[in-house]
Amino acid sequence: MPSHHSRPPSGRKPRVAVVFGGRSSEHAISVVTAGAVLRAIDRTKYDVLPIGITTDGRWALAADEPDRMAITAGQLPDVARLAESAEGSVVLPVDPASREVVLSEPGSVPKALGEVDVVFPVLHGPYGEDGTLQGLLELSGVPYVGAGVLASAVGMDKEYMKRVFTSFGLAVGPYLVIRPREWHADPAAARRRITDFAEREGWPLFVKPARAGSSMGISKVDGPDELDAAVELAQSHDPKILVESALSGREIECGVLEFEDGPRASVPAWIPPADAHGFYDFEAKYIDSAEGVVPAPLTDEETARVRELAVRAFDAVSCEGLVRADFFLTDDGEFVINEVNTMPGFTPISMYPRMWEATGVDYPELVDRLIQAALRRSTGLR
Repeated sequence: MPSHHSRPPSGRKPRVAVVFGGRSSEHAISVVTAGAVLRAIDRTKYDVLPIGITTDGRWALAADEPDRMAITAGQLPDVARLAESAEGSVVLPVDPASREVVLSEPGSVPKALGEVDVVFPVLHGPYGEDGTLQGLLELSGVPYVGAGVLASAVGMDKEYMKRVFTSFGLAVGPYLVIRPREWHADPAAARRRITDFAEREGWPLFVKPARAGSSMGISKVDGPDELDAAVELAQSHDPKILVESALSGREIECGVLEFEDGPRASVPAWIPPADAHGFYDFEAKYIDSAEGVVPAPLTDEETARVRELAVRAFDAVSCEGLVRADFFLTDDGEFVINEVNTMPGFTPISMYPRMWEATGVDYPELVDRLIQAALRRSTGLR
């Protein structure tokens, strides 16, 4: 049965726990995102509790100081430096009857931090965006922003995401999955499977972790001699890897946001080729701030089509709250979906907020709409 939530008692503002950081390779980007969200939350409307998760998985009460969460002079921020206590940990009760968050410190009486009405998780990657945190919040009976357990898990695993898209009639590019057992048992056979795929589809290939984001661990491979290093890099992020053929065309992104009457799509953006980087990698996205073009230079028909496909992708994966859907517009005019991101980058330079701003929803309104959508939902089956 669904566990229906209730809004906070009258006279008390809803309390939003912004949870960020985490154990994935995208820790720093999550911290940057949290800084932007904390800056944007309307403090006359909501109370805020910032909770950072360190790289080793400790939940820490963090300072509400967004300026310390930015990338400064190429230096990436870290939860450990923002934590108010070096050892204290924040505990969320796994009890739907209580939303009282507690700070536990060695040698001290646990300190109540008050109730939380909604969680805004801005974690990227494993242990945050992959359904694990969402499962914890479901057990706790606390509503949260964004996709549920299944959609988060599917949205993190590029193999199963592509399988879902295909079953819903969305076009995906040619790909191959190499599972860890296959690579360890017979690397020569796995290598042969990749080179056979390349002979059919053509070089270059992209070798990437199946369950990572922010373009971490991705290599563009121009020939067989570059394969082993690419696989090793991808496997340092995820033992399961995905091999994709390079699609010729333009990279188009579209944001989807949940409104009271259902999901709607933003105007799309075009990501020009990042020539210096070879592809749109981590450095291009976050350090050099590759500029996307909003709105994308598309015909009216193409714009309408990609917006429709973005909402179809949102529904196919059973998403909630928000999604950024990434497509290729191939040279023959077909939109091929690359992936959806269930917690897209939310930094001030990120494409998702920029697309919505161009659609008429500015950053503070975007944050507010996401919190309101989460407050309207129950936990449990829905």
